Amino acid sequence: MADKRRKLGFETRAIHAGQRPDPTTGAIMTPLYLSSTFAQSEPGKHQGFDYSRSGNPTRLAFETCVADLEGARYGYAMASGCVGATTIVHLLSAGDHVVACDDMYGGTFRLFDKVFARQGIQFSYLDLTDPGALESALQPSTKLLWLETPTNPLLKIMDIAALSDVAHAQGVHVVVDNTFMSPYFQQPLALGADMVLHSTTKYINGHSDLIGGVVITDDDELAEQLGFLANALGGVQSTFDSYLCLRSLKTLAVRMRAHEANALQIARFLEAHPRVDRVVYPGLPSHPQHDLAARQMSGFGGMLAVYLKGDLETARRVLSRVELFTLAESLGGVESLIEHPAIMTHASVDPAQRRAIGIDDTLLRISVGIESVDDLIDDLDRALVAR
Repeated sequence: MADKRRKLGFETRAIHAGQRPDPTTGAIMTPLYLSSTFAQSEPGKHQGFDYSRSGNPTRLAFETCVADLEGARYGYAMASGCVGATTIVHLLSAGDHVVACDDMYGGTFRLFDKVFARQGIQFSYLDLTDPGALESALQPSTKLLWLETPTNPLLKIMDIAALSDVAHAQGVHVVVDNTFMSPYFQQPLALGADMVLHSTTKYINGHSDLIGGVVITDDDELAEQLGFLANALGGVQSTFDSYLCLRSLKTLAVRMRAHEANALQIARFLEAHPRVDRVVYPGLPSHPQHDLAARQMSGFGGMLAVYLKGDLETARRVLSRVELFTLAESLGGVESLIEHPAIMTHASVDPAQRRAIGIDDTLLRISVGIESVDDLIDDLDRALVAR
């Protein structure tokens, strides 16, 4: 008789998936296995691990847990999100074509434009908020569709299901960078994507104390290829960083709810502020894809894009006067961060292209933390009104 037990909730799986008390000691937390190699009883016969680049018990526990949260069976933890992207692109060969969204993390664009394009892989960058734009961009050599949704830093929302349908009709695999939403607020595989990428540096770890990435899939063939590449390229996540990410997953749901609650209040405050020209936040009805965001995601996240009234000097003045918001790159930590994309995270993007997609001198990107929201609003208000 089929097992009809209810599927465990997200919070429960975040704490228990891939983890059991240690059989030797009974330790509740997965131990930190700081061994580079493992004993074999005879050549080729071991207990599932032979060398930590190929597999480590601590890393496996994290990979299993985070994959489960994305509704998948396979996860590959990497030394950074960029290493995760590099591993995915190594599925391709010279002459293959990638269609990518035109607004994306500057480090991903740099990797595509300055590294892989020189190795014979072709890239087309499009505004994919209209799924119809994809069909005309696909070529016989197109092998991969690369999406960020919401995008970094402009928070565009793309219809994962509709775009996946178009791509799959041409035999094209779909990757979604889900860093901004985390598995808690968005499940790209359930919407049709083939692979999910996270910079675990951000919300999954959430404490601004490590660099990491993870690639997730539920496709057996892709999993075999990604597993081979992870081992062959060797850019796997360290055991200690895997341990920290596994620890952090246990509070992911709680943290994401707090990020979102604060971000929504701050977005409403800024939208009404006389020194602010425009706020871009998927949770605001003013966001052009608000309805799609509400259908596709279970929450709106902790990231804001804000256009100030003024010029570059206005932006510099605000950035220099915040106190609780730290002027720093990265995002997704428990502390609030603020940055200037044109000068900082997206400096590698050609200035003309930045302007064309809307990354101008008055744009600020805010990662809303989980501090008291009244304190955060006061901090922003003081910085905005100061002369």
